[in-house]
Amino acid sequence: MDLNDYQLQARSTARYPDVGANPIYPTLGLCGEAGEVADKVKKVLRDRGGVFEPQLVEDLALELGDVLWYVAQLASELGLELDDVAQANLAKLAGRAKRQTLGGSGDHR
Repeated sequence: MDLNDYQLQARSTARYPDVGANPIYPTLGLCGEAGEVADKVKKVLRDRGGVFEPQLVEDLALELGDVLWYVAQLASELGLELDDVAQANLAKLAGRAKRQTLGGSGDHR
């Protein structure tokens, strides 16, 4: 699936206050959904010895879909297209790899 197509289709399901002028709502939703992913993975380490059983992987796929939905909504709120966001990210990472700065910290390394 094309990322921009996903973004457009996901936008048609957006139901929150002031859609089109509210980047805060999808930002908070993104944090919540990412937290749900992290919590499920944490429990794999705590309760399952780090083993990702098939049902858990399916559950994580659903949660990752929710993360993607909120990323798409936030991008839409900011007037960004997911294809452009993805391409810019790959270009940034390629530049870091070329400069051997993939490790470390900081936005502009």
